[in-house]
Amino acid sequence: MCEGPPNGWSRARGLVVKTLVLIGGALLIKRFTKSTTRWDHARIVSNSLTGEKFSKEQAARDPDNFFNLRWLCCPAADMVDGSKVLYFEQAFWRTPHKPFRQRFCTVKPCPKEMKCDVELSTYAIRDAEEYKNFCDRSRDQRPLPEEVIGDVAEHLTTIHLNRCERGKRCLYEGSTPPEGFPNSWNGASYCTSELAVLKNNEIHTWDRGYDDDGKQVWGVKNGPYEFKPAPGPATGPAYTSVDMLSTLNFPLSIDKRIEGSFVLQE
Repeated sequence: MCEGPPNGWSRARGLVVKTLVLIGGALLIKRFTKSTTRWDHARIVSNSLTGEKFSKEQAARDPDNFFNLRWLCCPAADMVDGSKVLYFEQAFWRTPHKPFRQRFCTVKPCPKEMKCDVELSTYAIRDAEEYKNFCDRSRDQRPLPEEVIGDVAEHLTTIHLNRCERGKRCLYEGSTPPEGFPNSWNGASYCTSELAVLKNNEIHTWDRGYDDDGKQVWGVKNGPYEFKPAPGPATGPAYTSVDMLSTLNFPLSIDKRIEGSFVLQE
């Protein structure tokens, strides 16, 4: 007849199991109740902005209003206050080496007195030509972080982002103030920007320019551009995807279609 272990051993084993369950439960509760810090929010947004993304799917759905654009963003420097400086550029997918827009972006927590989570500001670049294709280069071919900080030029816009309400598709969303920021391109007197960070590092952005009468003079009118990360394996420092060469049957001449497009934001 087989006998089980002594009663003392059974009690001891039961205590061990209970202790492990209690410890595991405490760790699980701590994990789910740990508050997200101000810098955690800034890091999440910074990481979401970074990488190579395309508006390919949107351009395929609505080629009359949207181009297939390449979004490219990568870390460039760290500021003394802990904020991140990102380099950002956009180009047509056919000519990624010829960006039509180049910017520095700073990402940091909102000031404590403000009711927002993340402050995202854009700046002009002192010598934009020197930074062309910055993210595609190897690190030893890029300007040094101290040079980057020295080349941050005039302030352009600031967007204050908040965590999205439960049930919405986005993680963070925000915009410039209603009065926007000064802008003189194509007859504008001010511009506004809206940005949303979605899951899987998808970014939606909508920039528009208005004249003194409030008439929109540049930017898309039908909604934000939708940039999704490039699929496929990484092929270079900026994660350039081979999918970039897929065809969308865009006409070679796009002069007439540029009006009202995202390209008009410069």
